[in-house]
Amino acid sequence: MSLSNVCGMFDVIMKGGPMMILIAACSVVAMGVFLERLVNYHRETVHVSDFLRGLAILIRRRNFAEALHESAGTPGPVGRVVHSAVLHHSKPREHLKEIVRETAQLEVPKLERYLPALSTIAYGAPLLGFLGTVGGLLEAFSTLSNQSGYATATDLSKGILQSLVTTSAGMAVGTFAFVAYCYLSARVNSLIHDMERAGIEMVQLICDEPPGEGIIEFTSGFVSEKNPGSGAR
Repeated sequence: MSLSNVCGMFDVIMKGGPMMILIAACSVVAMGVFLERLVNYHRETVHVSDFLRGLAILIRRRNFAEALHESAGTPGPVGRVVHSAVLHHSKPREHLKEIVRETAQLEVPKLERYLPALSTIAYGAPLLGFLGTVGGLLEAFSTLSNQSGYATATDLSKGILQSLVTTSAGMAVGTFAFVAYCYLSARVNSLIHDMERAGIEMVQLICDEPPGEGIIEFTSGFVSEKNPGSGAR
């Protein structure tokens, strides 16, 4: 796109009137929210199957110290849910399930951050465009009445152009915000599903595996090894 086309487009946008300022601000906010959430979700997404497969080996060996270290180094809500389960591995099953559930519930608002703003823009931007349309038509008819019913096309063009520009801009911004909201909501649902899967599998792994020889536990910031057959010396 050449510089002249950009300047021409900017000139048309400026002819949209005061409502174009609000619509342009909505477009900036919508794009910022979309990019920020997109980067955040990409950074916090992990391959759940591989992650749980590696932890399952450690838990079957009752090596909770290394499992805790592995889960703590994994970013994202899945890692934090698994970390809470491993950290409280000595709790009864029902208590452990409650801890995992509460940890996952605390992660959901973090995932949904800024999405209400995107939803508001999706519904509000077209309304701003329609409001600009009404303002443009009022200006056109006001010009017509001031000219005693004999206004030229040039006299009416300003108001009509304003109404068309604001309508198209509001619809464009609203459509982008709606599509972005639906896409990000799908990503949130996928992450929530990963958290639920990880939490369920971790509770099953921890509670269904019987303790074995040489249990390695993580307590009070240090690793201790217990051999069931050894006595005090």
